[in-house]
Amino acid sequence: MNKINVTPKDDALCGWFLTAPARQAKPAHSGEKKARWAVVGAGFTGLAAARQLALNFPGDEVVLIDAQEVGFGTSGRNAGFAIDLPHDIGADDYIGDIAIARTTLKLNRMGQSILQSQVEAHGIDCHLRASGKYQAAVEDRGIAVLAAYRRGLDKLGEAYEVIPGKDLPDDIGTSFYRQALFTPGTMLVQPAALVKGLADSLPANVTLYENTAITGVEYGAQVVLTHGQGRIIADQLVLANNAFGARFGFLKHTVLPMYLYASLSRPLTDAEQAQLGGKPFWGVIPADPFGSTVRRTHDNRILMRNSFSFNPGQQSKPHCLRRFQENHRLSFQRRFPMLPDVGFDYTWSGSLALTQNHRGFFGQLAPNVHGALFCNGLGVTRGTVTGTLLADMIAGKRHELLDFLLATSGPNTLPPEPFLSVGVNARLWWGQRQAGMES
Repeated sequence: MNKINVTPKDDALCGWFLTAPARQAKPAHSGEKKARWAVVGAGFTGLAAARQLALNFPGDEVVLIDAQEVGFGTSGRNAGFAIDLPHDIGADDYIGDIAIARTTLKLNRMGQSILQSQVEAHGIDCHLRASGKYQAAVEDRGIAVLAAYRRGLDKLGEAYEVIPGKDLPDDIGTSFYRQALFTPGTMLVQPAALVKGLADSLPANVTLYENTAITGVEYGAQVVLTHGQGRIIADQLVLANNAFGARFGFLKHTVLPMYLYASLSRPLTDAEQAQLGGKPFWGVIPADPFGSTVRRTHDNRILMRNSFSFNPGQQSKPHCLRRFQENHRLSFQRRFPMLPDVGFDYTWSGSLALTQNHRGFFGQLAPNVHGALFCNGLGVTRGTVTGTLLADMIAGKRHELLDFLLATSGPNTLPPEPFLSVGVNARLWWGQRQAGMES
């Protein structure tokens, strides 16, 4: 028996979750359950895998298990960018190998297409819009990043628009930035609302159990998942629980559980909306990776997202929430001095499963265990497409994107402690310091 001593337990005030349409959570599991398929993790990856397994094997029951309520975990805590373009931060032009970049573009756009089709088919109220994104800079380092990315996009043949700082208020209200690079292919979404809607539109042969934290797993001819109220016995297991996948005995010492922090303002009044100006719905990502992501939402709130912590214990840190909320206030004030009385209704953290070589895992972990893990911050599109393709791979289907994922899968091994924590925390401190006004 592989004991799992750490299970997901996120902090309470996730603005996306609390402002999304309410839904009735499915009951937790109790007793003993047998099924051919079990999927652990009901985020973007697990929902996609469970849906596709159910379609590929319509005569089988698929059991989908989540430790918390759907939408409360990682998939409902991101900034809500479904990005199509590749962004290889290890390459000089952020594109790198052109063949890999083109295939990555296909993967991301397939993920977008899957999500859009589900939203349309089931009428999911999640404000999914093809709004594009602004990648904006204020420091010289950020301006250089935008120039490099333009060179990469030219090589890839993808469209973009360079917007000088003097024209940006017409788009995003604020005159804070010196320049932005607008790319039209990104979709923006209320992520918790999307995940909730996907969960409530699963095929009839998917059984979802929420608030069921797996505390032990036994591998053999069958996989036995145990929890506080019973056990689930499956012929085949799919791990779609991102950083927590390493707790199930595979890929140890390969994933960095990073936490990123966000705050969501109260809704702007009509007068404040007029004072801000710009478009009513937009999203900005920073040129510097340690900068701030900013959004104006469908309900006229402002999202501010910045500040990292390394949480190897994979639990929320309340003192970081308090400290980083102040960072959010300062970042907000720099960008929106015309909104001096707007405060935050919610502040929360969300985990990122990062790997040192920026590669996730995709494929078979053991004779009857499969996984799509470690999305490296691209969970909306990448989680959706890898979950879908993993279910197709299990069903024996072939696809060029499957071959690509299998060939490029595999995170590398991390340094041992205490060197790992010292190195990561030093990098976070220096990166956030270097970001300057971008933060």
